[in-house]
Amino acid sequence: MSEVKVFRIIGKIVKPNLKTTFRKEIRALSPENAKEKIYTDIGSKHRAKRFQIRILEVEEIPPEEIQNPLIRKLTLGEEPDVE
Repeated sequence: MSEVKVFRIIGKIVKPNLKTTFRKEIRALSPENAKEKIYTDIGSKHRAKRFQIRILEVEEIPPEEIQNPLIRKLTLGEEPDVE
């Protein structure tokens, strides 16, 4: 069984009426699976086609660098800090 890793994906959305950058943390088995998850998530939330989503960087991050509280809790099993 493969180990689930955490990836930080940085990219941008280029649509005629929307140009923005994004940074998202995703749990996936491989960088390719993480890219597919980004395409589906961003495509459904922003109604962007795959050619309008530009992925600039995909990096695997250690558990200590996870910023998303939900991903951190799922990965480390700790309670999120609620302030």
